[in-house]
Amino acid sequence: MTSLKIVPHPHPALRWKSREINRIDAELKQMVSQMFELMYEARGVGLAANQVALPYRLFVINPTGDPEETDQELVFLNPRISRRRGSEEGEEGCLSLPEVHAPVIRATHITVDAFDLTGQQFEMELEDFPARVIQHEYDHLEGVLFTDRIAAEHLQEAQPLLDDLVVQFRTMQESGEMAADDALEKELRRLEKLRT
Repeated sequence: MTSLKIVPHPHPALRWKSREINRIDAELKQMVSQMFELMYEARGVGLAANQVALPYRLFVINPTGDPEETDQELVFLNPRISRRRGSEEGEEGCLSLPEVHAPVIRATHITVDAFDLTGQQFEMELEDFPARVIQHEYDHLEGVLFTDRIAAEHLQEAQPLLDDLVVQFRTMQESGEMAADDALEKELRRLEKLRT
């Protein structure tokens, strides 16, 4: 398996609606392990599969962001948020949108069900920050970025940083460091067929 990397905006994977996983094997477990490593390296608290250019309904979280606190690590395969209650605004950022931060309104309480790496289904009720992390990662699986959910004035403030990310990405493509969008999309379709 090739080593994974966190992809930056506007990589097509970030707008990809992820497909359900129907097979848990050693390769998938290795992907999850790499995702945790990348998340900690980037000082994050959650990472979705499409942030590492994998088109699967999968994300990992550790709300503490502390690699020592492995008991706080959670893996969600084929997750579904079945209930949302309350709402509050809180600052968010994203590992695929470095340096961009803005307030986002999210539900304060959620119920989520998913499968773990042993194939067991589970249901969790979460609130406050862990609930926010899960909602943010769940959005990724739908091809939604947190910047899609921020107020117009905050988006206006963030726009120069977003534009700069686009310029950096296109420059990488022009230099051959990153494949063209159509090639990236073709690879996402190929990966989809392997596991869904």
